[in-house]
Amino acid sequence: MTVKQILDQKGRDVVTVSPSMGTADAIRFLADNKIGAVVVTGSGGKIAGILSERDIVRAMAKKGADALAAPISNIMTAKVTTCGESHSVNQVMELMTNGRFRHLPVEEDGKLIGIISIGDVVRRRIEDVEREAEEIKAYIAG
Repeated sequence: MTVKQILDQKGRDVVTVSPSMGTADAIRFLADNKIGAVVVTGSGGKIAGILSERDIVRAMAKKGADALAAPISNIMTAKVTTCGESHSVNQVMELMTNGRFRHLPVEEDGKLIGIISIGDVVRRRIEDVEREAEEIKAYIAG
């Protein structure tokens, strides 16, 4: 199972925001879109960072309410780990586990083409295990 197969099933739409967006606006954006992270893009649509709920919590713990007035460029994770469509589910699980993050942008030739979450990966892995179990049952019964 690859990232391409996950994106083919779930879709490739990715919402993005600008690094100049205010933190309070970004919080509303996350809530309105019912997402836990958003890719931050700069000029030319290049990935400039990713803003997650965790980034917001850390900023609030450090700066209090003053964090709400700052642009998200001050609090986002600027060093973003990405993957490609050819990455396997197991490779992506390892990246997410080692990096301790739940959202992974998918890039191709430097262009953002999708995003996958740990929920997408776990769902796909469970489907694979269930399918394998059914195949084993069919083999034993047959």
